[in-house]
Amino acid sequence: MKILLVCNPGGHFATMQSLRKFWVAHQREWVTYERFDTLQLQEKERVHWVIKQEAREFWRAFANFGRALAILRQSRPELIVSTGAGLAVPFVLAGKLLGIKTVFIESISRAEDLSLSGKLIYNLVDELYVQWPECTVRYPRARYMGVAI
Repeated sequence: MKILLVCNPGGHFATMQSLRKFWVAHQREWVTYERFDTLQLQEKERVHWVIKQEAREFWRAFANFGRALAILRQSRPELIVSTGAGLAVPFVLAGKLLGIKTVFIESISRAEDLSLSGKLIYNLVDELYVQWPECTVRYPRARYMGVAI
């Protein structure tokens, strides 16, 4: 299976790295933006660099949405997996338009409520995993599968 791994640098990137046992067995490409921790990817992985985008930067999200459509048409992944944050939104939207299955893993910092990104894509994403069981009470579509660290 070919997967596209989408994450912001920092903790979201660390969470994605903690899922290595899953993604290492698959053909994959990454989407993130350049920062000291993500620059290491380009040595061994195929990486699509996008502009830095935080959750409330809508014009950057719009620009990344166009970039997402181009990347998805070129890469043709079967699955998009995102650990957040803001980059998840344009890639989930573009993925749904192109009929690609999507998975979002909410940050461990969200114990009872979803992040803005999680709330925006809650009804769009195919699978949404949370790292606290309390989140499933408020968001019944979310699934608790444990901690991803």
